[in-house]
Amino acid sequence: MLSPRKAFKLDNIGMTASTLCAIHCAAVPVFFTSLPLLGLSFLANPWLDWGMIVFALVIGVWSIGGEYKNHRNALPLVMLVVGFALIIGGHLFLHNWVEAIVAPLGGLTIAAAHFINYKLAGSCDAGESFLHLKHPHKHDNKQAA
Repeated sequence: MLSPRKAFKLDNIGMTASTLCAIHCAAVPVFFTSLPLLGLSFLANPWLDWGMIVFALVIGVWSIGGEYKNHRNALPLVMLVVGFALIIGGHLFLHNWVEAIVAPLGGLTIAAAHFINYKLAGSCDAGESFLHLKHPHKHDNKQAA
């Protein structure tokens, strides 16, 4: 079990990494020919792609998997699996413009999974914000007893 503060930090890292992954997957095919001219040809390296995927996978499993034990909501886990299926499927089986659409959608799905996990992990200071997910807390049951 992760402490709430560590879970929030991991979800923030996960949201950031997944969003950067989505931007990377969408932008590299568009700017592929100009990357060497700008000295950024390393961005088109497959090792960078797979490194980002592994990094996001480790953070996602650690953060979302660790917090599942607390909130018992499967939605972030399902979204994490779907997001990685889109990214890996896009990289392995799709090419050209289709990959440039599917892989970023996977990254954004993972970022959304981290966001939902962040909200479910107990960040209830949001009050009546439209982004706040309503969910029960363990301490609510203890106070009622």
